[in-house]
Amino acid sequence: MSSAQGRVVVIGAGVIGAACAHYLQRAGWKVTLIDRGEFGKACSHANCGYVCPSHVLPLASPGAWRTGLHALLARNAALKIHPRLDWRLWAWLLQFARRCNRRDMLQAAVGIQALLNSSRILYEELIASERLDCEWQTQGLLFVFQTPRGLRHYAQIDRLLATRFARPARRIDSAELAQLEPALKPGLAGAFLYDSDAHLRPDRLMRSWHQRLVERQVEIREHCEFLDIHHRSSGSTKRSSLAHAIRTSQGDLEAEHFVFATGAWTATLARPLGIRLPIQPGKGYSITTDRPQLCPNYPLILEEHHVAITPMQTGYRIGSTMEFAGFDATLNRRRLELLRQGAREYLREPEGTPVREEWFGWRPMTPDGLPYIDRLPRWKNVWLAAGHNMLGLSMAPATGKLIAELLSGERPHLDPTPYRCHR
Repeated sequence: MSSAQGRVVVIGAGVIGAACAHYLQRAGWKVTLIDRGEFGKACSHANCGYVCPSHVLPLASPGAWRTGLHALLARNAALKIHPRLDWRLWAWLLQFARRCNRRDMLQAAVGIQALLNSSRILYEELIASERLDCEWQTQGLLFVFQTPRGLRHYAQIDRLLATRFARPARRIDSAELAQLEPALKPGLAGAFLYDSDAHLRPDRLMRSWHQRLVERQVEIREHCEFLDIHHRSSGSTKRSSLAHAIRTSQGDLEAEHFVFATGAWTATLARPLGIRLPIQPGKGYSITTDRPQLCPNYPLILEEHHVAITPMQTGYRIGSTMEFAGFDATLNRRRLELLRQGAREYLREPEGTPVREEWFGWRPMTPDGLPYIDRLPRWKNVWLAAGHNMLGLSMAPATGKLIAELLSGERPHLDPTPYRCHR
């Protein structure tokens, strides 16, 4: 840990904000962490808990625009876009469509992989050094296919991951799959096993991390809503403004630096941040139950039905789907039923009892699949760590460490160029 640096306020107490607070405190900063709600209760609470270096490729890939078009028309697709008069949504979709090509996909994948690989290593260090009680398991992640056609199609992706990103999987045929994972129904086409992936229980991670941050004298303020930035102009243009405090529902907070880890809500802060970023809320769902009697040994991606299964030590979770419906706060039961239907296609015992929680969260989706980890152009001392798409948990430690390095003037352990606000 370096000597004391000054004070930083981190806005947003999800997994990204927690990681930023952790690494800033370890770098010698005094940290205040605030959230409009409760610590770890938004998108970080009940996701599928994957720490997955296998998830290198962004959603924007060749042909993905067709899936988006289908999502506008289909009633029960895993990806659903609700048409509405919202120019920000249509601008986002246009930017997404423009990136649905091989060149842009591979370029984004380089930046995605750097964060994923770094975070996978950092999680091992964090969990050991901080004694985080999060049900950490490292047996890998199993991509399961119902049809030979789906298996053949994914084999092309696996070859790309192996040759361009040194991330190969072990291919498993139908007979071996039945032996490897008895919880699956017989007769499935096969699977690919990424044994470098891991998983954990997100709510346990956040609860344990909260305790460690408090022990390390990080001030955590819940139900503290950010309202505005107070600044002193250090030049003739707004671009050179220096923030000296933020206004919150609990009063002003002064600091040398401010870090916004505000997830999907970042797009609503365009005026105070001084920049309009293409981040859309992508609503994901999950169902948490007790473990079924015949519980999978491996976490599973049921790729053809876009459903994820997470067997945890103290529970069981079915999750995924993507719904672009703005900040609609209703629990869409049709989306939950899609999860159940997908699980029933593959698993002998698709769901445990009782149901402990039915949940949704807003993922911060960017058109290119890359987050923003950068100083905001208008400000000399206001930073952004947001837009991690569906991989916030997987990218959190590397993001927090990179933010701490940039604020402290240290040489960053990753090239920050892919995550610039203007790219």
